[in-house]
Amino acid sequence: MSIPNLLSIAGSDPSGGAGIQADLKTFTAHGCFGTTVVTALTAQNTRGVTGVLPTEAGFVADQLATLLDDVRIDAVKIGMLGSVEVARGE
Repeated sequence: MSIPNLLSIAGSDPSGGAGIQADLKTFTAHGCFGTTVVTALTAQNTRGVTGVLPTEAGFVADQLATLLDDVRIDAVKIGMLGSVEVARGE
C-alpha cells in the first residue's frame, strides 16, 4: 500500500499554528505525504495577523496544474483561499 498524498490549498502562517504549515504537520503525524498550493502569504505571529498578500488566481491555478501533472493526490484540504478570484477559479 502506498502512502496517501494529501493536498492543502491554503494560506501560509509563518508562526506554524495554521495554514499550510499546520496542515503539513498534521499530514505527517498521520503518516501521509503533504503537498501544498499557497493562496496567500500572511504577516502573522501567535497573537494575530497584521497583513495578508493574496496570491494571484492565475498563479494558484499554475501551482495546482503543475502539481497534478506529476503527483497523484488522494485527498484535498481547503483552507483560506485569499481572494474571490481564487475561490471562483478565475
